[in-house]
Amino acid sequence: MEVLDHEPYRWFLLEDSGDLLLDVSCQHSFISYNVLIQLTSDEIQEYRQRGRDYLNWLSEDVHNSAPILKVSQSIYKGRNISPLHKERVIDAIKAWRS
Repeated sequence: MEVLDHEPYRWFLLEDSGDLLLDVSCQHSFISYNVLIQLTSDEIQEYRQRGRDYLNWLSEDVHNSAPILKVSQSIYKGRNISPLHKERVIDAIKAWRS
């Protein structure tokens, strides 16, 4: 897993065995958390066409949907793979920063 791109305080784009993953930083008042989603083929196509502007939009959409809330009906809620890859993401970010 490696970091491909980054928008400070918003997201990291990572590559893992050919898959693109977006790690979104979400903050609501005193609660902060990250949501990691694997980009779908449609999202990858949008990213290739619109670049970072699309990732900024997508990260904002994830953030605004508050997928961590129990009552949230976020379309990203079921796509959050953070628990599966948290340590690997942290290691990739550390390696990228060094």
